Amino acid sequence: MTYVVTENCIKCKYMDCVEVCPVDCFYEGENMLVIHPDECIDCGVCEPECPAEAIKPDTEPGLEKFLALNTEYAKSWPNITVKRDAPADAKEWDGVADKLEKHFSPKPGEGD
Repeated sequence: MTYVVTENCIKCKYMDCVEVCPVDCFYEGENMLVIHPDECIDCGVCEPECPAEAIKPDTEPGLEKFLALNTEYAKSWPNITVKRDAPADAKEWDGVADKLEKHFSPKPGEGD
């Protein structure tokens, strides 16, 4: 089992999760974070820290595409271990449907 970042992180990109991760397995894209599944130790401390509830265990049904997305982009995006401010409009994006198809950016973020 591993944890995955799901669609609701897109354009919300809260970073509360990165500070609590004991193995620094978060990677930053332009408008979302991902978890490297080979680095995640399945401790689960990140899940309750996410205000957008965008982190889920990969054992939940229907998360295969997000596990693949996390796996792919964790290989090329920079590591992030320090919390920064969320986007100013993050609350407005929380819960918006179809963000993956309409708003996901494959561009890397800044990282540490």
